[in-house]
Parts: sequence; C-alpha cells; structure tokens
Amino acid sequence: MSGSSTVALFPLRSVLFPGALLQLKVFEARYLDLVGRCLREQARFGVVCLAEGRESGRDGVRFETEGTMADIEEVDAEGTNLLRVRCRGAERFQIIGAARVQPDGLWLADIEALAADETQTPEPALFATVQALQQVIASLREQGNAPFAEPFQLDDAGWVANRWCEILPISLAAKQKLMTLPDPQARLRLVHEYLKGKGVVG
Repeated sequence: MSGSSTVALFPLRSVLFPGALLQLKVFEARYLDLVGRCLREQARFGVVCLAEGRESGRDGVRFETEGTMADIEEVDAEGTNLLRVRCRGAERFQIIGAARVQPDGLWLADIEALAADETQTPEPALFATVQALQQVIASLREQGNAPFAEPFQLDDAGWVANRWCEILPISLAAKQKLMTLPDPQARLRLVHEYLKGKGVVG
C-alpha cells in the first residue's frame, strides 16, 4: 500500500501487531457486511486500539490514530449472523484527519501506510530474549497452543519484539507505543529490559 487510501476501521480493545494472528467473533451487521465486502473484493480493513467507549458503540468512541491493516485468512460461519474470522496483521498505518462514521455505524478513515520494519538481526546483547521466545514457543506447542503464525523469524529483531509484545502483560497504551516505534531494534531492547526487570532473562 502506498500513498493515501480510505479504509474501514475495526476498533478493538487490543493492539494488532504486524504478523500477528487475530481471532474475531463477528455478529454486528456493520461488521458482517464489512467481512463480506472484504472477501468479495479481496480487501483489507484497519484495526485500531479503542481508547474510550465500547467496541459495539459509536457514541463517545475514541481510538488511536495509528493502527495495523488486517488480512482475512479464514472465515467460519457459526449459526445465523455469527462468523468466526481469522486475520493476520499486515502493515501499520496513520489516520489522516478525522475518522467518520457511516449511518450503519461503520467507521471510515483516510490513511497513509507507515514504513515496515527493516529486517535486522537482533543485537548480541538481546540473544537471551530471542532464546526465551523460542522456549515460550516450544512450551506452548507442548500444550497444544499455536499463538504465532509460521514461519517463525527468530533472526528478525522486529518479528521477535512483536511476538513478545503480543503476549506480555502490559497496558494497551504501552503496547500501542511499542507497535508504533519505528526502530525494531529499539523495540526489542525495551522488551529485553522489561524481561530483565522481571527476571525472565539475565
């Protein structure tokens, strides 16, 4: 995606990172229509973190101005007007101007794409954090969980940082700041310092 474009927004009480898996339960008419349109047109929608208001609301809603595009990978119907949708985070974006709401309650915004992370090998001082993530992945697999999309990219600082950011018990505001940080090595350093402070890595 280059230049500016208009996209539909899906405000959530979560922060979507590039490369992350996102499971949605969709039942509102505005989002059922959005999913149908995205499937027909092979289009994406934007996920933004909800700062104020309810996910199902339209009044008193305030969301972050930077978010992540979502690609729909799989849709399963569960009964009437209920879809389970699996998405994957794509590139980050910045909202230009004010978002606007349609009569059906769907939010639209003009956006510009933000630069993707440069692929960088994690600094040697951060290898312990890389190894710790590898252990987490192995442990989750033993429990039958697969929270991360393959292929795993443990030699990529941005990928490692983003996967940690998904699972760390930190505030949404902190996750939002980490997601928008343009330097992947700096993002991984902050994660490393957090894990070091918690005694997870030495």
